Amino acid sequence: MTTVLERIRVGRPVFSVEFMPPRDEADERRLWHAIRELEGLDPAFVSVTYGAGGSSRDRTIRTTGRVARETTLVSMAHLTAVDHTIAELRNVIGWYAALGIRNILALRGDPPGDPNGEWVAHPQGLMYAAELVRLVRELGDFCVGVAAFPYGHPRSDDVDVDTENLIRKFDAGADFAIAQLFFEPEDFLRLRDRVTARGCEAPLLPGIMPITTRKTLAKMVELSGAPVPARIATLLDPLADDPAAFRRAGIDLATEVSERLLAEGVPGLHFYTFNRSKATKEVVGRLGLVPSRT
Repeated sequence: MTTVLERIRVGRPVFSVEFMPPRDEADERRLWHAIRELEGLDPAFVSVTYGAGGSSRDRTIRTTGRVARETTLVSMAHLTAVDHTIAELRNVIGWYAALGIRNILALRGDPPGDPNGEWVAHPQGLMYAAELVRLVRELGDFCVGVAAFPYGHPRSDDVDVDTENLIRKFDAGADFAIAQLFFEPEDFLRLRDRVTARGCEAPLLPGIMPITTRKTLAKMVELSGAPVPARIATLLDPLADDPAAFRRAGIDLATEVSERLLAEGVPGLHFYTFNRSKATKEVVGRLGLVPSRT
């Protein structure tokens, strides 16, 4: 299997997508419809999330493996340190290797129950994402990604300290990073500038989620940890009772942000899909991102 690093270093902009493991049969059908719809656009890679506390571990492994076996897509698995012993983490990494998965996104993860709660490491586990990166590196020939936070980690009060934590993950062996959600392109570009200023040239991918409903707007606030900027609120608030107009404006915003980032030279865009394909397909189509395979 090709690595994520190889797929994003093709000399032209690419895009990637993130899915969640299905919760039931209906969710499974919806997920695989989205996967098949997006497969034809040849994203650089697809990732499958891993629930807090390992709550979706088995489903993540099964879904990631099925993507690797049954599609032409490059598959990346998520892995968190939440409530796992080092022995359990070694076991999961071994499962990924046995499935032929070469790409892992190594995350410390959020505390189960309350994502903003106090982080408590398992007594036989790991404390930091950098430690998880080292463990993955020790156990096989993996391409390793990590998370980056444009506004700083929710439990960090200083973006410079948070940037140093990101650099430590790269120093531990991470190959690339995917940024959490943000509202304005400058928010991501400032993060990139902070990383570059520390002499790090590792690829940094911006996370994009088209705001198609009021629910997705609320989710973006939750995941980014930032309030809605006045410019965007002024645009979207008057459309709250017009779902079609709200969706059009959200697609326009995602396209605008993506165009600016591509003009600034990002190697690719990572779309958070929530197991839907339509909005991502629309934005990718507007941007003219061609399949990354020749």
